Amino acid sequence: MRTSPWTPRVTTALAVLAAAAFVYVTAEIMPVGALPAIARDLRVSEALVGTLLAAYALVAAVSTVPLVRWTATWPRRRALLFTLVSLAVSQLISALAPTFAVLAMGRVLCALTHGLMWSVIAPIGVRLVPPSYAARATAAVYVGTGLALVVGNPLTAAMSELWGWRLAVGAITAAAVAVMLAARFTLPAMPMTGAVTDSGGGQVRHHRNRRLVMLSVLTLVGVTGHFISYTFIVVIIRDVVGVPGPNLAWLLAAYGIAGLTAIGLMARPGDRWPKAAIVGCLSGLALAFGVLAALGFGDQHTIATLLTGVVAIVLWGATATAMPPLLQTAAMRHCPEDPDGASGLYVAAFQVGIMAGSLAGGLLYQHAGIPTMITASAALIAGALVCVVVSRGLFAVRPPTSEQ
Repeated sequence: MRTSPWTPRVTTALAVLAAAAFVYVTAEIMPVGALPAIARDLRVSEALVGTLLAAYALVAAVSTVPLVRWTATWPRRRALLFTLVSLAVSQLISALAPTFAVLAMGRVLCALTHGLMWSVIAPIGVRLVPPSYAARATAAVYVGTGLALVVGNPLTAAMSELWGWRLAVGAITAAAVAVMLAARFTLPAMPMTGAVTDSGGGQVRHHRNRRLVMLSVLTLVGVTGHFISYTFIVVIIRDVVGVPGPNLAWLLAAYGIAGLTAIGLMARPGDRWPKAAIVGCLSGLALAFGVLAALGFGDQHTIATLLTGVVAIVLWGATATAMPPLLQTAAMRHCPEDPDGASGLYVAAFQVGIMAGSLAGGLLYQHAGIPTMITASAALIAGALVCVVVSRGLFAVRPPTSEQ
């Protein structure tokens, strides 16, 4: 009889990892929901506050690979605790920031270890289960990301409007400390062994791994396409779909719930048929952007366009949220001797995509309009889809190293 890997110890550990992802992503995207409140309190423009997201992504992209190499020989739990301490300190600085410059400095500290966190958190989850369950373990960790979109971001936005953004950041600080303590007492130490430790850490040449590099480039293209429009999703929902005022929050929640559901549904296919799973997600995402672009160019608001737009937003949420765990699992499979380093390269590409997408989206939104902006997203996603379809061996199932 086959023994299930989902023991109470493993389930608890994965829940703590998901909580770490939840707190970190909530901290990352906090300025999106609290943007007006921060601008009012610090007496700066909303446009300036909006640069916090792109600056965060830039710092994370630059710091990820060096930090992954520096901590390569550390036990994995110590590396994760390091990132959580950094998160808690950065949020405390941000909550007490007297000026926008100090707030930005606090965000930089958080961003410095953001990529390291994502580089170790998924490999930790994978090492808790047998290799054939790698995608499902990664998906379990990414549930925290979905919850950040469904619960974390709306909650901090509401707290910012009701009681001020500083209290919201203070709550994130307390949550980071709680998760840090939980991680210390529930996760195994996971000392590094094998090729990485023997070589002194960080010496695996990931840039020479052609398939890993290709996967990272495709990730960059896809994330750029996504964030060109996601940066302005509230504007798209309001002006293209035609959902006004308070009802925006309901559709944003539907976006997040669809993503959470899709993560669960795609976990098993991610282990068995990863290429088909990625092709399905990219196809759905290209379709969603295509429909939204058509609605934008049509510039009509009827019951039919409203319903069509709502379905497109939900499809967008499902497909965009389900892909990252599939892609990161594929990255780790391409370098089983150093899955953390492979994750680092993937995360760096992801962060560059966030930065490029948010900046390009801002330029397109300002100079070309919303429909053209969404069309650019559709074109990039379609291009990534074609590359995945014609690729060979990019998503081959090669089990990563497992520690049980």
